Amino acid sequence: MKVGVVGLGLIGGSAAKAYKAAGHTVYGYDINSTVLGYARLDGTMDKELAKDTLQQCDLLLLTATPAAVIEYLTAHARYIPAKTLVVDFCGTKRAVCEQGFALAAQHGFTFVGGHPMAGLQYSGYKYSRPTLFSGASFIMVPPVHDDINLLDRVKQALSPLEFKKFVVATADFHDRMIAYTSQMCHVVSNAFIKSPSAQYHKGYSAGSFRDFTRVSRLNENMWTELFLANSENLLTELDLLIGSLHQYREAIAAGDADTLCRLLREGRIAKEETEK
Repeated sequence: MKVGVVGLGLIGGSAAKAYKAAGHTVYGYDINSTVLGYARLDGTMDKELAKDTLQQCDLLLLTATPAAVIEYLTAHARYIPAKTLVVDFCGTKRAVCEQGFALAAQHGFTFVGGHPMAGLQYSGYKYSRPTLFSGASFIMVPPVHDDINLLDRVKQALSPLEFKKFVVATADFHDRMIAYTSQMCHVVSNAFIKSPSAQYHKGYSAGSFRDFTRVSRLNENMWTELFLANSENLLTELDLLIGSLHQYREAIAAGDADTLCRLLREGRIAKEETEK
């Protein structure tokens, strides 16, 4: 299989390395020529992804930010052959899928939205690794949800990444859920670490601090784009959290043990419910 990868950061670099390790031909593209040099030097990239190699691809993975993916797809859709399966790995789906489905219909290739539920607190090609996606889930946003052959085609094409579970969703539902399960975690962690007390945590912190603050180390440019692209859903979740935090604060300020205990009990039960 000949695979093109657009964007050789943590996600794209890891995908490229996984396909290369599985014996496939990898064509890569990145706006940073230094990254392309590293990918060629370490043997991950066979050739640069250009118009001629793009026309040879059986699979094209778009692993940049939503705006960059839309820009690339708009500029290069005319060169993508009908045989090519195009899958994006962006963190929000509505705008990317809207453009991807329209361009696919116009030019004859197949486009499926996607989002791998995997990552690190670090970004960039130097942190990429071929096992990044192993055991993770993958969210698919296909143009239609009852095409079993298409869903199987995506699963087979992505098999070198070793995803454990595939979930099919609409773009709207994906973005609503990701506002809660991913974007909120990054917002809250990033805000939490700004306390002056954080500078003195050594010797006073353990697993809870480490786990809670892990994703505060983020790529601010990428996450700014993702947050604003999904602002309606993210604001809904932020408002819910702020309202809940206010209840905890009021109970603590009033010394209201009964209310505080009730709030904590509700939170514990809610967590237990999610694990059933």
